[in-house]
Amino acid sequence: MLLAYPVLAVAGALTHRPIFPLLALVALATALMLPRLQSRRPLPWLAWLLLLAGVWLLSRHGLADLLLEAVPILINVVLACWFGRSLAGGEPLVARFVVAIEGVERLREPGVARYARQVTWFWTVLLATQALLLTGLLLFAADGGLLLRLGVTPPWLVPGRWVSAWLHVGCYLLLGAAFGLKYAWRRWRLRHLSHPGLHDMLLKLALRWPQLLHGNGGMPS
Repeated sequence: MLLAYPVLAVAGALTHRPIFPLLALVALATALMLPRLQSRRPLPWLAWLLLLAGVWLLSRHGLADLLLEAVPILINVVLACWFGRSLAGGEPLVARFVVAIEGVERLREPGVARYARQVTWFWTVLLATQALLLTGLLLFAADGGLLLRLGVTPPWLVPGRWVSAWLHVGCYLLLGAAFGLKYAWRRWRLRHLSHPGLHDMLLKLALRWPQLLHGNGGMPS
């Protein structure tokens, strides 16, 4: 369902048919809530149904596309806060990644802890900057931007096709490119160490996701 979200979002941007933004929002909400829904408790199911009702009401008022365009902003804000809070807590998030993939001993090797803190700062700044950029695009879009919908004439307008292209495609390509560059930088910066392959790294991240969420206490003293 997470993979279906960007496909449906792009389909909505290209075809301008409201059914695709609605399905994209439903797919995203369901994917994020799926672990709680699988518990079969009534409260998560009630929240899911209320969320679907809210999406339907927004679509009735012609705001489903605006809500969909705000999703990438929310994603970047949440991720930026996640990385940034880990810096304040003394256990950089990238350090958790290192421990989850390669063990706590790798983090204690020379240069690795410093690298982890620097890369955590990199992701924090990149994600926060992109959230600001996406907010500006949403505000100043020439085709149904938020300011125009509120009756405010902005000092400049961004063509709608460029806004949609960046919101639904460009921002994700940027994150993918940044991840690839970060991986290459790691192999050069820590070239005195052995490194797991990209496939093994992603597999271990998927298997040890709860460890990343809750921390591991692996920071060297």
